[in-house]
Amino acid sequence: MVLNRVTYRRRLSYNTKSNKTRLNKTPGGKLVTMHASKKTKLAKCGDCKCELKGLPATRPCRLAGLSKRVKTVSRAYGGSKCGGCVRTRVVRAFLIEEQKIVAKVLKAQAGKK
Repeated sequence: MVLNRVTYRRRLSYNTKSNKTRLNKTPGGKLVTMHASKKTKLAKCGDCKCELKGLPATRPCRLAGLSKRVKTVSRAYGGSKCGGCVRTRVVRAFLIEEQKIVAKVLKAQAGKK
């Protein structure tokens, strides 16, 4: 009868989220544990929480080592807001400015009368 007992290979000896392992058989027939890295998630838009396109799904530690061109999209708010949210922000800002201009014109016309 073969014992399938294995031990952790690192110092952390508790079954935590950061210490997940899976069994692996070596070419020599030995059963060892392989430490699995955490699953990655795609970056999300800050406004609508949808997944951002064009960005890699990596852990924050790996993301820090990547170059800037990989982490962003060439647009205003690229890499933090999706295109739809940026569009609504631009349109909203434009309409607010238009409202200010209309209010100023109406005030000038009322002052003439």
